[in-house]
Amino acid sequence: MAVYAIGDVQGCFSCLSRLLEKIKFDDSVDNLWFCGDLVNRGPESLATLRFIRSLGDRASVVLGNHDLHLLAIYHSGQPVKSSDTLHAVLNSSDCDELMTWLQSRPLIHYDSKLEAVLVHAGIHPQWSLEQALKYAGEVERVLIGGNSREFFNHMYGDQPDLWSEELAGYDRLRCITNILTRMRFFWPDGRLDMDVKGDPEDHRNTGLTPWYELNKRVNDSASIVFGHWSTLKVGAYGRHFAIDGGCVWGGRFVALKIDENEPKWISINCPADCS
Repeated sequence: MAVYAIGDVQGCFSCLSRLLEKIKFDDSVDNLWFCGDLVNRGPESLATLRFIRSLGDRASVVLGNHDLHLLAIYHSGQPVKSSDTLHAVLNSSDCDELMTWLQSRPLIHYDSKLEAVLVHAGIHPQWSLEQALKYAGEVERVLIGGNSREFFNHMYGDQPDLWSEELAGYDRLRCITNILTRMRFFWPDGRLDMDVKGDPEDHRNTGLTPWYELNKRVNDSASIVFGHWSTLKVGAYGRHFAIDGGCVWGGRFVALKIDENEPKWISINCPADCS
């Protein structure tokens, strides 16, 4: 049995198939961890969702911001953006079943045996692992509850950009969601910056610091695997493993074998049209 963490798919199902061939994925014994953003931008979001859902317990999935965007369109009528490639999903005969499955995915996956955490964007520097799981659970309960549509109506926005335990209501849920699915940089006063997306080395003189350089409260023995940041070089940053190779932008599609003492990186090159 092998466990592979897979970078952001973003509807690039053909590339996902090629990557799984390269790692010789065996769906009878191997497990795949998907770091979120299964859909959007690429041309094959529907095939991606159908395949990953078909894996059942062999696939562990956390939600990314694009997955939440799809759910918001489905539930609350949020507008489809010109850059979205979600129409095939929304018009599919099994859309309801796929959305029910997607909506029940968590925001964090933790495996105590592997001492590994999977999250789309990252974990707030002020949070312990226990706190991160607790706060993620607050959003997860709303997602599967009767007020999910109202949550999606309030989900969008960059404020509040400063975490506080005193936050309440939709401000609290929005802040937690942004931290787990959109976070990249912090300002010195602890505020999130939701606009800057580039390579951290290009912002060293601006006062911005990538979240993983500040992340100290999670147990040092736990590995944190994350995606979301396609302009961040794939690789290990201490115990933080960045696995979004920007496949949808013609970059690399990355798998990280995480069930051994030394993680093993596998990747393929992706065409610019992700097909």
